[in-house]
Amino acid sequence: MGVSFGAAPVSATSRSFEPCEDANTHAKLAGSICLVSKVQIRPVENTAESKGDISLFIRKFPTDPRRRRGEVWLIAGGPGEAGASFYPVLDVLRQAFPDHDLVIPDHRGTGYSSKLCPVEEAQSSPDGIALAGSEWGSCIQTLHADAARTREFTVTNAAHDLSTLISRHRARGEVYLYGASYGTQLILRMMLIAPVTVDGIVLDGLVPLETDARWDLSRRTQVLDMIGRSLLTADQIALFRTLLARENRPWRTLVPGGDLRAFMGRLLSFPDLRARIPAILTDLARDDTGSLERSVADLGNRLGNLTGYRQSPPSLPLAMLIGGSENNLRRGLTADMVEREAEQALFTSAIPGLLTGTPAPLYERDRYFGVSPTGLPRTLIVHGTMDPNTPFEGAMDHASVLSSAGGEIHFTAVVGAAHFLPLVAPTCFRRAVHGFVAGKSVPERCTSQIDQ
Repeated sequence: MGVSFGAAPVSATSRSFEPCEDANTHAKLAGSICLVSKVQIRPVENTAESKGDISLFIRKFPTDPRRRRGEVWLIAGGPGEAGASFYPVLDVLRQAFPDHDLVIPDHRGTGYSSKLCPVEEAQSSPDGIALAGSEWGSCIQTLHADAARTREFTVTNAAHDLSTLISRHRARGEVYLYGASYGTQLILRMMLIAPVTVDGIVLDGLVPLETDARWDLSRRTQVLDMIGRSLLTADQIALFRTLLARENRPWRTLVPGGDLRAFMGRLLSFPDLRARIPAILTDLARDDTGSLERSVADLGNRLGNLTGYRQSPPSLPLAMLIGGSENNLRRGLTADMVEREAEQALFTSAIPGLLTGTPAPLYERDRYFGVSPTGLPRTLIVHGTMDPNTPFEGAMDHASVLSSAGGEIHFTAVVGAAHFLPLVAPTCFRRAVHGFVAGKSVPERCTSQIDQ
């Protein structure tokens, strides 16, 4: 009998990996084996307030046992993303880490692991593990009704989870860690507070230093605007402003929410769609909406292809909780401030607005916030120079701090690439990571080709 994912996010626990019940539901999941492991909700000094245990889900994609060298633990981003975010790029990851099992845990609060709102984020709920609009009210009530439990879903506790899972379930051979975006923050927190012995670490889309106010989540619109403007000439910037000032705005009924600036900001995540922005502006100036309509459809299809699994929907309550508690350095941010700071922007993000008046019971940052680990094992940082989520300059500064703390740190800049390199720059990603795992030199720079 395989591991079951029935009405609850996780409905069974097991000591060893077993065939996943959903392995036949999608070609990408074929051959996967799964495990559910219990950990204390408060990993250190468990008390009555910590409410006992939670369940953590792990999926493994075994490599050919005849050539197996070890395993790589893939740590998803977010916060709030499930391990399913890696499924669309499994082939790239297998090529980058040849002859290694791919081991993918769901963080506490995500995917098939225990959730912040167990009823509303259950698979049997109206929208599955995603929150339906009608479920938000009761979910927020749940977060406050047991605020002590809610405040256990921290970065530090998730880092303890990861350390426990690796120590408990690692197999023989090499062990590598690969983290993307928030996954880099989680790996570094684990290596600070509960380090495990591994053969190497790959950090993709390295987050800025936690105390660097230039790049925290409340500044996401400024980051997007900086990246977006770098694509445009002075004439194109002036054209964009002219379009926004028009009374007649035909795009209002074509882009989500009628917000052209926010739509253009979303295009920055995909280099091939990003490259269309100048042409879209030129066409709109002639009242031609064809290229815009095609881009709206293509972006929707692209996002749909990345989230086509029952396990895919991110946990918005967890994103709200961790984002507001740890990754927003401006707790006093208001909607008026967000609007004022975005007033002159051509490319905007919804994230700053979501940080205002957060309805979740936020927690206080602990003593590990803003502290970097020392003496990391051999580590590769790969980062796109046009990353709209984790700014390149912030990654460079963070890498410098990690290097000064000791250890062998390598950095590959992927020129022109956006965020999540296995997706947006697979050739450069494979080249750098494959060389790193093989113990060879890795390139300091690699030029990304638009390859979607």
